[in-house]
Amino acid sequence: MLVSEFDYELPPELIAQHPAPGRNESRLLVLERDTGRIHDAAFPDIADWLRAGDLMVVNNTRVIPARVFGRLATGGRLELLLLRRLEPGVWEALSRPARKARPGVEVDLGGCRATVLERRPDGLRVVRFEPPDVERLLPELGELALPPYIRERCREPERYQTVYARVEGAVAAPTAGLHFTPALLDALRARGVELLEVTLHAGLGTFRPVKAETVEEHVMHPEEFELTEAGAAALDRAIEQGRRVVCVGTTSVRVVESRARHAAAGWRLEPGRGETDCYIFPGYEWKVTGALLTNFHLPRSTLLMLVAAFAGRDLVLEAYRHAIAQRYRFYSFGDAMLII
Repeated sequence: MLVSEFDYELPPELIAQHPAPGRNESRLLVLERDTGRIHDAAFPDIADWLRAGDLMVVNNTRVIPARVFGRLATGGRLELLLLRRLEPGVWEALSRPARKARPGVEVDLGGCRATVLERRPDGLRVVRFEPPDVERLLPELGELALPPYIRERCREPERYQTVYARVEGAVAAPTAGLHFTPALLDALRARGVELLEVTLHAGLGTFRPVKAETVEEHVMHPEEFELTEAGAAALDRAIEQGRRVVCVGTTSVRVVESRARHAAAGWRLEPGRGETDCYIFPGYEWKVTGALLTNFHLPRSTLLMLVAAFAGRDLVLEAYRHAIAQRYRFYSFGDAMLII
């Protein structure tokens, strides 16, 4: 498949530069896979499309202020975006300007010092920090790394966190969950919807552009995840009882789909903690996910490919054309789409 098959034209003014005034004041496009019908709704209407017994899987990752700025001995500035910790004090990072982050270069960050250890073939840097517990200093040294298409600084950093975010480690937010309020979650529970938390620390695998010409050539960067024993058991019960698994966001999808293992009685979920490079595109055999809540994604992205794998490329692109015609807001701070 050509990556160009997942392209579309978006008017720049539809790229949301800030969140809606209230978390659940965004719009919701509902797409029925079986019939192709499209419904325009408000986000709180999601309660009308979920049903008692649904198991809704949310990603409880919390975004860290991973973007840090420092000075070189030459007086120049260097920006580092911390992606994931490899070992205590050693991180994988992106750098800007990249040409200045040569192995051996030291960066004064104002509260600690970073030394570039390695430049990898894919352009990533391996960086060592002194003191090694740089995570403790990030709230003072760093800031949230908003996507490059958001030109304004986020005036309310908590709006780039879900209300259930609690496990620190992500570079990018699981944006499909940004629309929920505690009151809406309580209302869904009262209707019989069960909530399950998983963890995937969204990083380079989630947001890195696809540079390959064909979909199959792209390689996903691994990201940290956790599915607890209790979480796997809850998913197994839902599958056994024929209940629908509703994944909130592509990151939740990648956790549950990557942990599904075929057993004599069907799919079973294997608990675990580690890294996943799960890459889903059209042709994928779905194992667990029965419905998907997601935002609108960038053209040619792995996120759009995953959504197209779930609902079909032509139907998804038709829904995107409808959203554009109806002036939905796109991307991280934009509106949502529920695919059932």
